[in-house]
Amino acid sequence: MAASDCISLKGMRFHTLVGVLPHEQHVPQPLELDLTVWLSLRRVGETDSPSALLDYRDLYRLTAETIGASHHRLLEALCEKVAARVLELGDVSRVRVAARKPHAPISGPLDYVEVMLERERRPGA
Repeated sequence: MAASDCISLKGMRFHTLVGVLPHEQHVPQPLELDLTVWLSLRRVGETDSPSALLDYRDLYRLTAETIGASHHRLLEALCEKVAARVLELGDVSRVRVAARKPHAPISGPLDYVEVMLERERRPGA
């Protein structure tokens, strides 16, 4: 049975190369990202022990390293890469990544473009 407990980091902000247009491949764009990971928090809650905790700082650091590691042409690819890295963490059973690009090159009023995906750990992984 998949864990129903979760940890969320909301509104992480980065500047990164993301986009397919020529200027987007050379000028870092603002990006906002939400990350939710599902895992059992029972032991942490019962023991009140930080040693059993998936450190929020580690989640942020992993996300920042993944985003900063390379240029992504598509938000979808960026989200896939973040999700895959997070699922490598031992106790995580499922992850949701939502990335928002506030300056998407669309001619018209728009707050942002958002891509959101959820991935689960494969059985036996």
